[in-house]
Amino acid sequence: MESIKIERIYFENKEGYNVIIGQSHFIKTVEDIYEAIVTASQSIKFGVAFNEASGTRLIRYDGNDDRAVNSAIDIAKRIGAGHVFCVVLTQGYPINILDRIKGVEEVVSLYISTANDFSVVIADDEKEGRGVLGVIDGKSPKGVEDDQEKSKRHKFLRDIGYKR
Repeated sequence: MESIKIERIYFENKEGYNVIIGQSHFIKTVEDIYEAIVTASQSIKFGVAFNEASGTRLIRYDGNDDRAVNSAIDIAKRIGAGHVFCVVLTQGYPINILDRIKGVEEVVSLYISTANDFSVVIADDEKEGRGVLGVIDGKSPKGVEDDQEKSKRHKFLRDIGYKR
């Protein structure tokens, strides 16, 4: 029986970027996600990186903001699992593009969309490669919202324009 190494990779989000990590299955992922984002919003600044799983096994990348591109590449490199992609947003929110990314035909699933510090849990069997088991994002709840907190949430969503 072969052993599998389980590893937790911690990402401190000092820049406050919004990060989306998912799994896809084809080299054209980078171009298709790029197109999905720019057609959703011309103002979003971003970078996207994709870990190719076979052939030359390169990190493929694109974007319209060098810092976001470099951050996406760094996240993809540290995860090191094939078929994983990372999107880093600097001027925009995932809520504005998640449906577009989910609609990209080669996207299999999304693991995370966050502006928090987070961890990616990896399995490595040293033969077939590495894979994402899951993510850890945020702390456990401290309780249940009361009427005052519910009102704050309601007001906040309207203040930022997501609800009327």
